[in-house]
Amino acid sequence: MHFTGAVLTGGASTRMGQDKALIEIDGVELTSIVATALHKAGAREVLSVGGDVATLSSLTGVTRSLPDDNPGEGPLAGILTAMRYSVDDLIVVLACDTPAITSATPAALIEALLCEPSAGVAFAEVDGRAQPLTAAWRISCSWEFVSEAFAAGERAPRKVFTGLQALAVTEVPASAVDDVDRPADLRRYASEYFQLPTPNEDSR
Repeated sequence: MHFTGAVLTGGASTRMGQDKALIEIDGVELTSIVATALHKAGAREVLSVGGDVATLSSLTGVTRSLPDDNPGEGPLAGILTAMRYSVDDLIVVLACDTPAITSATPAALIEALLCEPSAGVAFAEVDGRAQPLTAAWRISCSWEFVSEAFAAGERAPRKVFTGLQALAVTEVPASAVDDVDRPADLRRYASEYFQLPTPNEDSR
């Protein structure tokens, strides 16, 4: 089954003090790390949604770089933009700031949807917590409800799960959803996994 991948790259990155989507870990941008995981899982193409479209379009793994249809309106807006431009009915949408993610996570999300043809979304659940920015969507079963919820003012991806047949995928490891929001998070990754320069804490 074909699927499209998307990386949400339009966040404000306020706590980091610089654009997270373009931060490099061991010489590779965060966006490219996530995009590569999607490609390795079998994505036909990978979209970046939001942020510095011109720069993101040149990154390894990014097939198309798209402006957010509703910039500044949060990740649900980015998810809808990704759905609108997807060439496939199935799309895996991931945040750009999870550098330990591997192809196993998007593959598990897609597998869950394939096993339940009427499901609108399959999302990672780690330690009992839903991870709405690590999810696969079946557009034909979710677009109408999600777009109507957004138009009515909903901005939280987790909230739209209640109106869909939603599948929790619990075999996703905690590392796959461990995001980097602050310079301290990058220092932790530097010490555990990589050799990389990290932003100055004072730059927040």
